[in-house]
Amino acid sequence: MDTIDFLKQHKSIRKYKKQTIPDEVLNRILEAGVRGSNTGNMQIYSIVLTRDENRKKELAKYHFGQKMVEDADTVVTVCVDINRYHKWCMLRNAGTAYDNFLWLLTGTVDATIVTQNMCVAAESEGIGFCYLGTVLYNAPEIAEYLKLPKGVMPVTTITMGYPDENPDFTERLPLNGVVHYEEYHDYSDKDINDIFEEKEALPFSKEMVRVNGTENLAQIFTQKRYKREDNLFISQKLLKFLEDSNFMNNE
Repeated sequence: MDTIDFLKQHKSIRKYKKQTIPDEVLNRILEAGVRGSNTGNMQIYSIVLTRDENRKKELAKYHFGQKMVEDADTVVTVCVDINRYHKWCMLRNAGTAYDNFLWLLTGTVDATIVTQNMCVAAESEGIGFCYLGTVLYNAPEIAEYLKLPKGVMPVTTITMGYPDENPDFTERLPLNGVVHYEEYHDYSDKDINDIFEEKEALPFSKEMVRVNGTENLAQIFTQKRYKREDNLFISQKLLKFLEDSNFMNNE
């Protein structure tokens, strides 16, 4: 299989066999991850692995009890990390220029790249994975549990293990729904209806609308899954955590 066909075969895996990922395989995945591009070759990220059974159970509590956190062989928490770079700069009398919002964004990009590199490498080894958005919901609690110092913030988590399921492919919007040439072309009402037509017509989408008692699929996202009041609460929680963690330094 060539690389493009391989990438197009991706499926999120949430059920795992009780099979340990060998250390040499895990190290190959990590090495592939850190070879990813990053800002200024500074690697403004850190990776925390959780493999101990008891610690995975505890960590699962901060991911709303998702069973895949307990069942995965390895839980990978990837963090923005300005702590390490700060300390190096201070030891070299270079000053500290990274304790601000820009470097939260920079580190988030770096962390995302290293994570996706690890994911592709994992799949090439026959290992499945799934991203967990819940890491941002409970970032302060996860940071405390993993003993992250100031300047280190968890931004994404993946579970990894040998697959014990073969789910269907998840739908994606057509290319003309997400790709713009030369400049951004804003969407007309017709464009929006055309782009989301196939997604809304799927049997799974229609069943979700029925089960949730909404008028349409969009309402599931705004009224059930990602409600405004929840978004505001989590946003305020994250902003407080950022201030306490030195990412919002106003000096």
